[in-house]
Amino acid sequence: MTTTVHWSKMQERGTYLGMKTLLFCYRILGRTGLSIILYPVIVYLYFTGGESKKASLNYLGKVAKRKGSSKQPGHREGIKHFYTFAQGAFDKIDAWTGKITIDQVQYSYDEKFKKLLEDNKGAVFIGSHLGNLEVCRTLSVGKYKTRINVLVFTHHAIEFNKIMQKINPNVNVNFIQVSDVGVDLAILLKQRVEAGEKVVIVGDRTSTTSPGRVVYADFLGQQAPFSQGPFILASLLECPVYYLFCLKDGNKYRLIFEHVSDKLKFARKTRQADIGELINQYAQRLEHFCLQYPYQWFNFFDFWQEDHKVERKK
Repeated sequence: MTTTVHWSKMQERGTYLGMKTLLFCYRILGRTGLSIILYPVIVYLYFTGGESKKASLNYLGKVAKRKGSSKQPGHREGIKHFYTFAQGAFDKIDAWTGKITIDQVQYSYDEKFKKLLEDNKGAVFIGSHLGNLEVCRTLSVGKYKTRINVLVFTHHAIEFNKIMQKINPNVNVNFIQVSDVGVDLAILLKQRVEAGEKVVIVGDRTSTTSPGRVVYADFLGQQAPFSQGPFILASLLECPVYYLFCLKDGNKYRLIFEHVSDKLKFARKTRQADIGELINQYAQRLEHFCLQYPYQWFNFFDFWQEDHKVERKK
């Protein structure tokens, strides 16, 4: 049986020092200047990217096929994908430093969501690595000033956000590093939600420690494993649940909240079927936006690899 590497074991091409250097250069050169200098670096990273390059072209090929195109993506499209990812890092910096203003964000939500904010009620947002979730911080500084708790699965993400919080400590966003969704985490987040805070968790990453806790759903024409964890956690928190997408259009951002449930409840007899139905729905919505914004998908690993065949962290 062939064993492949789980996303969490892939070496992240960046360090704490590297991120601080990037921020320093960003401050000195500005976004335009750094983008020009960074382009040859991106080209180098692409051609030496190995699995990341392969994953990018595989994903873009599935997008092209889903759109009915017979043309397969090449190096031009792959480099564009990598370059868009780098620009996404700049967007994160802009979001944290307040350069992305509320006027640049177009919100899309229903009346229930508006009332949820007005009444300062807790909720769970299930996001993804499509687009830039950092822009949701505008919720923490806007009219309603809601506190946001973001669950992250890598030390790299924690280090990056430590740097960002030093830049702007007033941002009302709390990052919680987790390896799995357990009872202790559920209790902590339950308290946060009851206090009117929001919880953000991504639905497009499988567990870093526990194989098998997935449901396979059609995504861009092939079955892919999606974690049950976000949906189980949402049911334990007993609060409204929304899908969250944040997508870039030029210099504007679309922040989309799609209502899933006022409160997720799973009956014992139908639990697995109900979770499967939700995951299929999530996969369909994720695909819908991937087809609109293909280069904003930032999962540079074999997303369709069979969950039981991957080697995880020990």
